[in-house]
Amino acid sequence: MPFEDELGVALRRAGDGFTADRDALAEAGEQRGRRLVVRRRAAVAGGSVVALALIAAAGAYSGGLLDDTGGNTSVYVAAPPTPPGDDKGPRAGSGSVTAEQMIANLRALLPDGRLTGPVGRGTEDQVPAASGVYDDGKGKAAVSIGLSRVDPAGSQARGGTECGDKNLEQYDYCRTEQLADGSTVMLHKGYEYTDRREDTKVWRAVRVTPQGFMIEANEWNAPAEKGAAVSRTNPPLPIDQLKSVVTSEIWYPALNDLPAVEPEAQPGAEAATGAEIRTGSPTALRDRPAVEALEDLLAGAGVKTPVISKGGEGRYGYVVFDDGKGKSLLQLNVSDNQGDSAGSGHAGFAGPNLPPLPDGTLVRVTQGPGEKGRGVTEWKVDTIRIDGLRVVVSAFNTADQSGTSTRKEPALTLDQLKTLALAPGWNRTRN
Repeated sequence: MPFEDELGVALRRAGDGFTADRDALAEAGEQRGRRLVVRRRAAVAGGSVVALALIAAAGAYSGGLLDDTGGNTSVYVAAPPTPPGDDKGPRAGSGSVTAEQMIANLRALLPDGRLTGPVGRGTEDQVPAASGVYDDGKGKAAVSIGLSRVDPAGSQARGGTECGDKNLEQYDYCRTEQLADGSTVMLHKGYEYTDRREDTKVWRAVRVTPQGFMIEANEWNAPAEKGAAVSRTNPPLPIDQLKSVVTSEIWYPALNDLPAVEPEAQPGAEAATGAEIRTGSPTALRDRPAVEALEDLLAGAGVKTPVISKGGEGRYGYVVFDDGKGKSLLQLNVSDNQGDSAGSGHAGFAGPNLPPLPDGTLVRVTQGPGEKGRGVTEWKVDTIRIDGLRVVVSAFNTADQSGTSTRKEPALTLDQLKTLALAPGWNRTRN
């Protein structure tokens, strides 16, 4: 399994803030999930998303570079995982910048105060990082910095520097700006838990340079990312000062020691793997970006409800409606070659299914509470074609699954959802 996929698996297991739709199983939906977790979990590396392993650490690195208090403080540090079977990984550097130097650089960029319990990784790892607990006398706060290389024109770079749709994500502030050197910087003020069950805030600055350098700095208003009481109203550094951390030239020696990554495949491109490359019909719903397919489906179904927001990535798409009775989210997940297709015994597709359609398509309709927000209702039509194509359409009585309900029922009816999921356009064959 590729390293990015290993990280994705680890992240989905570790991510408390994001709960994947267990039934959708859509490749693009997982990608979106990773992007949301980036913003909520404050990973110490870039766009491919590094899963967080929370480790308790006390004391300092040996060698006299760092002064530790010698106290009994327990520090939770975001630590990148090591690729299986490879201590360095394909994107690791030579190790010319050490963990101690990474910590020293972070310390140098922080204002007056103390950094205790520091933990770091040098460029012998593909994600050099440093973190610790910063104390300026106004409350202890966890801080971290992570470096990586990405394709500057790829989805990882975009995902790390785009502000999320506020209809879907809860945050207080976000802006993206271009710097004179061509870099893109995102500044984000959000929360560790999207449902706000705790008051832990996380502020983030992410910079991607034209060379593909990705620098991400994070700070919390608590001495630990999770599991610690809030120690101050806000994280210690004003957001523009956090920006200065990611724009500092102090990180260039470490960044230059990391090898560049291969450019990402262009959207819609299919790599040859010894099998015939299939070219999709330009009119087939299955071969289009999900949000584009969703818009066309809505128009074809005669849905007149005003769309106030839309987005998505790859095979995940969504729109948010507001018909004057409250906002409502509609999302689409599409995935190919599902193991529980109609022709393979459809394991895992149990439940209150409708009778199979004449063409063999399996259909399951569910209505019930959502998995995240309070009072949220989800209506879902889940379908699997005989060739393994899975199309899942879900509607909610809120614009934010992790928030609270904004209306009694979703804006679209179950019959409308069935029309979208079972549209003939999904069944067009590929060449």
